Amino acid sequence: MSLDLICMGEPMLELNRNSEDEKGNPLYLEGFGGDTSNAAIAAARQGAKVAYITALGQDGPGERFLELWRAEGVETSLVHRDGGAKTGLYLVTHGRDGHEFHYYRSGSAASRYTPELLPREAIAKARMFYASGISQAISPNAADAVFEAMRIAREAGLQVAYDTNYRASQWPAPRATAIIMQAIARCDIALPGLDDTRTLLGLDDKDAIVDHYLRLGPKIVALKMGGEGTYLATAEAREMIPPFPCKPVDATGAGDTFCGSFMARMLAGDTPGNAARYAACAAALSTEGYGAVAPIPRAERVHAALKG
Repeated sequence: MSLDLICMGEPMLELNRNSEDEKGNPLYLEGFGGDTSNAAIAAARQGAKVAYITALGQDGPGERFLELWRAEGVETSLVHRDGGAKTGLYLVTHGRDGHEFHYYRSGSAASRYTPELLPREAIAKARMFYASGISQAISPNAADAVFEAMRIAREAGLQVAYDTNYRASQWPAPRATAIIMQAIARCDIALPGLDDTRTLLGLDDKDAIVDHYLRLGPKIVALKMGGEGTYLATAEAREMIPPFPCKPVDATGAGDTFCGSFMARMLAGDTPGNAARYAACAAALSTEGYGAVAPIPRAERVHAALKG
């Protein structure tokens, strides 16, 4: 099996309350969530050969994810099936203050993943490994598994990429800071979010932020700043990548689309600057539709948009 990219984390089935039937009973639209799963699909849609590492329950939601990944060309042979746990899911409802998320992930199959389950040979034969803060937040053993996967990847000469993706509801900031910064120190490509960094490090200035991350060891830092764009930094140069013009309706998954597209273009041989501009375009296009997965653009659409 020849792979460009292996992503690792927790996928979650989404049930989004979007309407009611004639009796007033809620109707839910099924969808797919999970930051690294979204990024894996984004990378695959840009032409990369991608596999996913996780554990799924022996249940309907687990089957739905396998069907999704196979349809998207994401290799599923590295997925572990856990007969003693369920695949995580979350409900989306809509209140006065907007979207409300209700997570059901405690004891999920992915949270039970351990270093012993890692497909070590497959990791060592890939070209890049990717995980996120959420991949490690779901449980201490999942955090250990990500660190072990990083070790295997680095010893085999792979590039390692990491998105901070901090969620306060999953773990306290001091623990998250310690784990995430250790992970950043083990990666080649850091993909932090500005809001994450403000919370975890108390930094706000973009140069101070990339200085901090570069000192930890990554060769490339792409600081995702939402509507402000992306600040790309290496030891040699820094560049502000402006947001690509779009007509946004839903930003769900835009950061994941950026990460997956950036990695795909780096694997294709782009310079960091060109990869970031491509990824910014892909992320912008993904906001023009609803949901995390459906609006992720394919390579043809991104290239067409970049040509104007």
